[in-house]
Amino acid sequence: MTKLSRRHFLAAGAAGALLPLAMPAVSRAQARELRLGLITPVGHSWNDAALRLADVLKEQTDGRLTMTVFHSGQLGNEPAMMQQLQSGALDMGIIQAAELGSRVDHIAAINAPYLVNSTEAVAKFVRTPQVLELLDVLPAETGTVGLGWLITGMRAVFSAKPIDSVAGLNGMKLRINPTPVYRDFYQNLGAAPTPIPTPQVFDAMSNGQVDGLEADIEFSWNQRFDKVAKSILQMNALFMPAAAIASGRVWAGMPDADKELISASVKTVLDEQIDSLASEEPGLIEKFRETGIAMHEVPQADKEASIEAFDKIWLPKAPVIAELRKIGAEL
Repeated sequence: MTKLSRRHFLAAGAAGALLPLAMPAVSRAQARELRLGLITPVGHSWNDAALRLADVLKEQTDGRLTMTVFHSGQLGNEPAMMQQLQSGALDMGIIQAAELGSRVDHIAAINAPYLVNSTEAVAKFVRTPQVLELLDVLPAETGTVGLGWLITGMRAVFSAKPIDSVAGLNGMKLRINPTPVYRDFYQNLGAAPTPIPTPQVFDAMSNGQVDGLEADIEFSWNQRFDKVAKSILQMNALFMPAAAIASGRVWAGMPDADKELISASVKTVLDEQIDSLASEEPGLIEKFRETGIAMHEVPQADKEASIEAFDKIWLPKAPVIAELRKIGAEL
């Protein structure tokens, strides 16, 4: 996705009141600075959403609540930030479902393949009550409080060699997100998941250390992986949401009025991020087509075989996947 500019967010906010102007009064003595951590870099839509949240909180409280955003993993990787959230050393975070799902199978269900078939459907899916309720397990399981989902688009395979079907994945050294869901899905297709740090993937594809990358369209266009790929296989199988979460320890000590204000502010900002990404992704796909790179889609028969193989592993661990597929099918 193209960079979500702060101007875009401000324009979205100007179109309608972000929040009611009359919020519950809280004593100025309770002024505080919040700290939010995430791993994405400046220019990523999640990072822009975090900065937008800081602006909204400052505006809505006349400067009583401020927020510092620590982007690009400045506070460590996601496991490190989860420890900080659990201890109360970090107030809030934007944490990928992959990290949360590695701790809680119920959360991992949102990463199951073929829940939805388009980014437009993703935008609707993550705002359904049932999908929002997935976050209800976080306080007991992780000591954090889930406030809502952010999204990426549907993911694709960028291959350093020409491929036109999932058969081309067999034997491919493929850089994927290391979450168990992604690993099982791609291993079932014959790929060999290969761990490579994100900043090194471009060079790894250039020198043959890996044969391909599995990623979303926004990230892949920003990093220009069309320069090292011969073809793009639009899997339309998986997407990677992230949750906006708060430290359970910090949340428990907040006045109810602040909890209400922060929750409402987060919802506003997340809605902006979701709508913007979904509306801009078709333009990014067209930009990839304009480069001349070959693009292919996975036929329905291959999708059904992948679902069957995946569900044998994951339905016993996360039965909610079946319910989520029904919800996605109606979108």
